[in-house]
Amino acid sequence: MKYPHNFLIRFVLCFLPPAVFSLLFTQITIYFSYIMLYVYNPIIEGNILSIKDLKFEFVDACIIPYAYYFFWGLCLFTKDIMLKTRIKMVVYGFAMIFAMNVIRIVLVIYLAINHGLVWFNIIHMFFWKFLSGVYVALVWIILIKIYNINSVPFYDDLKTLYKLTKNK
Repeated sequence: MKYPHNFLIRFVLCFLPPAVFSLLFTQITIYFSYIMLYVYNPIIEGNILSIKDLKFEFVDACIIPYAYYFFWGLCLFTKDIMLKTRIKMVVYGFAMIFAMNVIRIVLVIYLAINHGLVWFNIIHMFFWKFLSGVYVALVWIILIKIYNINSVPFYDDLKTLYKLTKNK
């Protein structure tokens, strides 16, 4: 496929709204968390997971749709990745982000049950404000190393577009 067509398709796909990632990952995140916390006899009521006398509401931020969206954008705006490789990177990247998110949820719920809400809040904020962005960047770095990607997201596309417009 010629570069302008390839870029246009990637550009259009980048405008997929983050709400799509919420839709895709909300229920699966809740149910995987439920399975991981099964020893505590959790109860699911919509987007609320109840354990003992504690209720944990899975709001949109718990599902981390913007982490998936950021990773999606990095994959789409990296030039010179073959379609098959791009699909693998998205699948593996989403799986890694999903796994870490479920581990995070299980950890903070475990802390709330066994050590109180103070520890829940401290660790929850640490993950939310700091680790989540760093983790997505690490997933990206790991995958570009595995797939030997040398293009720089956004920059290489802009450079190529500039050259194409300058030559006309």
